[in-house]
Amino acid sequence: MDALSYDRQSLSEEHEIQLSSMTDEQRLVYNEVMEAALNNKGGVFFVYGYGGTGKTFHWRALCACFKSKGDIVVAIASSGIAATLILCGVTAHSRFGISINVTEDSICSRIKPGSDLAELLIRAKLIIWDEAPMTYRHYFEALDKSLKDVMRLLHMGNAELPFGGKVVVFGGDFRQTLPVVSKGSRADVVAASLCSSYLWSFCKVLRLIKTMRLQVGSTSDNVEELRKFSEWLLEMDVTNPIKTLVDVTYPDLLAQLWNPEYLQQRAILAPTHEIVESVNEYVLSLIKKDERIYLSSDEVCSYDRGTGDGDIHSTEFLNSIKCAGLPNHKLKLKVGAMVMLLRNIDQSRGLCNGTKLIVTGLGERVIRCTVLTGSHKGDRVYIARLTLTPSDTSRFPVRFSRRQFPIAVCFAMTINKSQGQSFISGQHLSSKISV
Repeated sequence: MDALSYDRQSLSEEHEIQLSSMTDEQRLVYNEVMEAALNNKGGVFFVYGYGGTGKTFHWRALCACFKSKGDIVVAIASSGIAATLILCGVTAHSRFGISINVTEDSICSRIKPGSDLAELLIRAKLIIWDEAPMTYRHYFEALDKSLKDVMRLLHMGNAELPFGGKVVVFGGDFRQTLPVVSKGSRADVVAASLCSSYLWSFCKVLRLIKTMRLQVGSTSDNVEELRKFSEWLLEMDVTNPIKTLVDVTYPDLLAQLWNPEYLQQRAILAPTHEIVESVNEYVLSLIKKDERIYLSSDEVCSYDRGTGDGDIHSTEFLNSIKCAGLPNHKLKLKVGAMVMLLRNIDQSRGLCNGTKLIVTGLGERVIRCTVLTGSHKGDRVYIARLTLTPSDTSRFPVRFSRRQFPIAVCFAMTINKSQGQSFISGQHLSSKISV
């Protein structure tokens, strides 16, 4: 019922507008996917295009078309921030119950014959998976095995078809972030990607090469502003970004760096967390307001205490641990600072991993923020402390938990974190700029 509870009339009107806005190459991609889905032919497609070519526009058009007719579309994405851009999109983990640490033998725990989710997938006309290149191939293979198990109940021949004969559309850009393999070589990263899976041989690649984002709604003033911003970034010294910020060629831009109205649709991207932290700390110092420091509460997990392994690690050692996806022990904040959520809290309200916020109030136990991007832009939200654990416990000598606000300062972010988000830039061939 949730998958069918939509205003069909408004979706039909939205679909007509989207069709009239499509370019010739977008219409070709759209028609091919629609033909396979409407005729129940089955098939696996990969819509390949760099940022700004209209991939998300396609997902919204496909969803609007089918939902306006009373059909079901399952729209998912590899990251929470990308899922919020699709109509009722969710993450793959949330929808299919795929475990975080997958192997070649993994399956989707929530897709079981006779279950409500299995019935939903059987009735679905189309499955859309956005930002597919950044996901391990085992995730797609797990979905393939689970769908075959479910669809063979309708016809035994479906067990021999990829994804049980369902129409599945992947999207993304292999020139952007690939799966992150801890301490892996280039060969390990390639081996973990979708193109190394047995499913890739079934994919029909559909390409989008015309940029539409920077060509729509741009005024001469915006173009000039983007040009100056681009030139400033190109003069940044990647070996010493802080020095370049101080000796910036455009002093007027330095004053705007911490201005949320200027950076809410932009981001300074960097290759490592160390550079990100140094840039964030410097820009935070430019805000002439009182600083507040929040310290986390770290402790060894209860199931490690009995073994004696947790007794040899001091609290100071736990406080010193820094890793991706986990807030630092010491969190420095000011009113007016830009922050990013590090956990999926409430996706229906746009509060997911990667959402950008601006701090408007600093309390003892809660932080008041305003959402800066997405469909919930301008909403006031309150962030409380959460008890968090690292997703990859194999990297640490002991399993521990950290109680802290699930946010990080984000004037700058890593290139990997920007995947699935769109920012204004002065480059005409990309929606992201990195320094």
